[in-house]
Amino acid sequence: MTIDKLKDELSYINDYVYFDEDDYLREKVSNLSKINELIKEAEQLLKVCKIEEDKYFIQGTLGNLYRISEFPKRSIYYLEQCYEYAVHHNDLKKEIVTLIRLGEAYKYADQLEHALSLFNEAIRKCKSFNETKFLDFALQHKGKCLVELKRFEEAESV
Repeated sequence: MTIDKLKDELSYINDYVYFDEDDYLREKVSNLSKINELIKEAEQLLKVCKIEEDKYFIQGTLGNLYRISEFPKRSIYYLEQCYEYAVHHNDLKKEIVTLIRLGEAYKYADQLEHALSLFNEAIRKCKSFNETKFLDFALQHKGKCLVELKRFEEAESV
């Protein structure tokens, strides 16, 4: 598999994922075998990948796929690798996106307070550097996390 083929396969991800209305609209997998196939292909691609930017993409993909397939520890591992890459390359946009993704992984690992701190860090970075493109996304995930913590009034004020 090539990175382009992986990206093409990922363009159909919504066919295999849904938002569970009975579980705080968390993303869930409707076709686990397809997601497992994507994970296997991405893992193989990562082993042979030489380009750092592509590794970041593949690790981010694996982080998201493991999260939705209910393996949050594996998700956290890959997303922490992404965060290290973003910080090392001083890439603010990647830092913010990865903080949000990592927050979601911690939320799925039932570490909601830690997730909340990551969402807050993403929001702080968005505001400090006027990175408005991701601010709504970070606020949305913070609000959903607060709802899961049953901190409804705080969630409404986000």
